[in-house]
Amino acid sequence: MSKLIIVESPAKAKTIKNFLGSEYVVIASKGHIRDLPKSSFGIKVDGDKFTPEYRISSDHSALVKEIKTLASKADEIYLATDEDREGEAIAYHIATAIGKKPETLPRIVFHEITKTAIEAALANPRVLDMNSVNAQQARRLLDRIVGYKLSPLLNIKIQRGLSAGRVQSAALKILVDKEREIRDFKPIEYFSIDTKFKKDLEAELVEFQGSKIEKLTITNPQRAEFILNILKSDKFQINEIESKERKTNAQPPFMTSTLQQSASNRLGFSPKKTMMLAQSLYEGVQTNNGFMGAITYMRTDSLNIAKEALKTAREIIKSEFGADYLPKSANIYTTKSKGAQEAHEAIRPTNLSFTPQIAAQYLEKDMLKLYTLIYNRFLASQMSPSISQTQNIMIKSDNAIFKLSGRKVIFDGFYRVYGDMDKDRILPPLNIGDMMSVESMKISNHITEPPSRYSEAGLVKKLESLGIGRPSTYAPTISLLTSRDYVKVEKKQLIPNEIAFTMISVLEEHFRDIVDSEFTSKLEETLDDIAENNADWQAVLSEFYYPFIAKIDAGKKNIKSQKVAQPIGENCPECGGELVKRKGKFGEFIACLNFPKCKYSRNTSSETKFEKKEPSKIGVNCPECGSDIVERFSKKGKFYGCSNYPKCKFISNYPPAGKNCPECSKYMVFKELKRGKFNECPACKYKEEVEA
Repeated sequence: MSKLIIVESPAKAKTIKNFLGSEYVVIASKGHIRDLPKSSFGIKVDGDKFTPEYRISSDHSALVKEIKTLASKADEIYLATDEDREGEAIAYHIATAIGKKPETLPRIVFHEITKTAIEAALANPRVLDMNSVNAQQARRLLDRIVGYKLSPLLNIKIQRGLSAGRVQSAALKILVDKEREIRDFKPIEYFSIDTKFKKDLEAELVEFQGSKIEKLTITNPQRAEFILNILKSDKFQINEIESKERKTNAQPPFMTSTLQQSASNRLGFSPKKTMMLAQSLYEGVQTNNGFMGAITYMRTDSLNIAKEALKTAREIIKSEFGADYLPKSANIYTTKSKGAQEAHEAIRPTNLSFTPQIAAQYLEKDMLKLYTLIYNRFLASQMSPSISQTQNIMIKSDNAIFKLSGRKVIFDGFYRVYGDMDKDRILPPLNIGDMMSVESMKISNHITEPPSRYSEAGLVKKLESLGIGRPSTYAPTISLLTSRDYVKVEKKQLIPNEIAFTMISVLEEHFRDIVDSEFTSKLEETLDDIAENNADWQAVLSEFYYPFIAKIDAGKKNIKSQKVAQPIGENCPECGGELVKRKGKFGEFIACLNFPKCKYSRNTSSETKFEKKEPSKIGVNCPECGSDIVERFSKKGKFYGCSNYPKCKFISNYPPAGKNCPECSKYMVFKELKRGKFNECPACKYKEEVEA
């Protein structure tokens, strides 16, 4: 008997095949087999009916034939794509492309790629979840409507090469709004009375002559001098001691957003890099127990943990650290995320015996760092709280009250495995009534700082809190904003470029819904409703489409052109018209004002001196020596090379993708083409599409 299992990833197919007998054939679809066409709108609109015109991409046509052939010979066909909406949709398209009714094929799902999980899934197949498929279709069509109808309008009115998107534009507005806050910020000078009592004890002034003292209370130097002069003659004694124990509970295991945030803060990884490494860990790596998935599925917003995993974690904690570190019962966490898929699991190791110490023998450096982070966070999530003793001592005079704070760790708890504890600040033995002599007292002036810009991790946290996007979209959204040069990354901060301000201003005035976080969040909730069969996907599309198209039509008439044509004092060599400097997708260029009658144009590169830029890291390691890959510039343009040059002479015209080819194991590069974004192997030309 022949059985065919269809997955989406070659790496995933390889791992699953390891667990199954010779009667099983496992093949990968290499992502989406079908999608909307690249060259046309691809949606047939007939009243309230929206029909997507899916096409099998040219680079998938041979693969579809191969899968059809294998399917015709198989006694049983299993759809085994990822257990999320995207995976459900891929399964639907695979079945349709090979001429099968999607609902008739057994659908198997698993949170981890291990022998036990695969065997359990095969023993308990289900039917395809068409509600999830329709939710994904609604998302895809909504994104196509916005991108295909709004982007050309921005190109006409602002600048060529611009794009808008349902999630991308809402995210960009968050960054622009933050930058507006920074630009509008007015610094305030304020003063503090820095005081040290005996034994070098630093204390904070919290009250003066019956009035509370806070950060910005003292804003002029005369007032600061007045307070200082009075306090200098005061006598101080302790009038209150507050001592209490404080428990700090363990943090929950990771979900997608918190993994991206922690990997950024602790390891310096971009969300994109984090997800690429996590994908490899999920799909399969070499371990001491063979080739298998080392972590559970990495695109999740659930904090659920399998009972067996909880049991194993508790056994390890008790044996490795002792009973004090083990709570009486397992720590159970629930997510606060809107629309969380609670049927899924949190991100955890699949095999706790594969410790970071053992993993160091098998995993490359960055993958090991991420795995260690995931492993320790999961184990710590099931440990006892830390206990610390905090002390607040109030030191009083006739005119003022100072606060002296101390902290001592009594029990480290989960910090034993995960996290850096604040350093103890142990106070000497002090008693109520003790006189406190002043060692030093001085005025310090300060200036308020502007609001901090978002880091990539900070933006992920903000998007999650607002309900914009879902686990699968956080990293691609940020990558899209940076790749299109709407945003630049400097010192880990996201800074919007000037074109972003122009674009957001236009969208705020004419397409407020597209950049409104509340509207975007509600639409995400509506997509969740479709997945739960509480909303009709066709009705949702209709409700969005017609008002949106009306705004597009109005925008064509009402939006004033933002294009600036700067005369350069030259005449066109072809028609004698005036030459002007314009901005386009690829920067400034010179063109004739009589366009389109006269097509004369030239770039400005020959007229500007090459400006040397410092190399900047792209968050990917060199495929030859493991050092950082940096973006460099020459007179010929941008290229990518090893930071270890001249010792390592690796060079590429395209940015390395940070992953190896599943076909030949050589490194892959990232390419952004008119028909989409791809990772491509320069050696064997294997290509895979990257989701926008």
